[in-house]
Amino acid sequence: MNKPPFEINENILNLVTTITEKLTRLEINVDRKKDLFLRKSSKIKSVNSSCAIEANSLSEEEVISIINGKTVLAPQNEINEVKNAYEAYTNIINYDPYKIESFLNAHKVLTTDLISESGKFRSGDVGVFNGKEVIHMGARPEYVPKLIEDLFNWAKDSDLNPLIKSSVIHFEIEFIHPFNDGNGRIGRLWQSLILCKYNNIFEYLPIETLVYENQKAYYDALSKAEKDASSTVFIEFMLDMILQTIEKFDTNNSLIKIKEEYLKELTKTEKEVLSALVIHFSKNEFIDSDAAVTLLNKSKVNIRKYFGKFMKLNVLIPIGENKGRKYKLNEEIIKV
Repeated sequence: MNKPPFEINENILNLVTTITEKLTRLEINVDRKKDLFLRKSSKIKSVNSSCAIEANSLSEEEVISIINGKTVLAPQNEINEVKNAYEAYTNIINYDPYKIESFLNAHKVLTTDLISESGKFRSGDVGVFNGKEVIHMGARPEYVPKLIEDLFNWAKDSDLNPLIKSSVIHFEIEFIHPFNDGNGRIGRLWQSLILCKYNNIFEYLPIETLVYENQKAYYDALSKAEKDASSTVFIEFMLDMILQTIEKFDTNNSLIKIKEEYLKELTKTEKEVLSALVIHFSKNEFIDSDAAVTLLNKSKVNIRKYFGKFMKLNVLIPIGENKGRKYKLNEEIIKV
């Protein structure tokens, strides 16, 4: 297959560079052997968000209950959708991103008990509609197997950066629309799969959550890319989602082990400050005001304000007096 139509512009190159730098830092901060909870939490968020994009009404709490085997009062098809998606994301690393057999098996897992052509390329025409208006018509069914085969062959042989390649494949899957249903879910799963094969730190990064939070922009990017006959704008959108997910995880990862009663009293900015401090304390016992100014890029006035509140909440413990004062993290705020 010839290269799918897209251009690598300056914005894409800058996004890839920034993402790569932040991934390197994230790899240093995440203990992959110990943080099994983070991996499971990421899968749950990915499942909840990817299903929600397709109008599944279950909340994250209900998704967790279903995964834990509890009874949830909800439509059976929505429960099945969540169970299927969780199985697919849990076993994501076992799929081969460039084999059609693996692709069909993943679709079967995603759509079991939901559609008649589960795990099979569609046998009829399919379109995406807004009311009576046709937004997108998928490829004719007789062409679908060859189109997917050519796409995977190109991707397997291409040396393109996987951050970009995964976005191209995501778009092309949506454009070809190979299945009667479940195209959105399989497209998002397949991008996550390629990213996990590239760097398994992506198992901790629920990119689907940011896509769901920016759902209109997601559909707008898909629509514009189709009109442009080029996935460039969609690549830019997905790279931005990946970058935002990493930045959000960087903050949440450091706070996830803090007891909730200490966090509920903090504003968003105060949580960001505490996040940076927790990362600092993971490698240092103390911090003083001058070091905090440099670390946080805040004025001494603001540092005193933040530290004052943290001491009031017993998050920080002051050591010494006045100019020589240092601060340490109160270990009692950490979840056991």
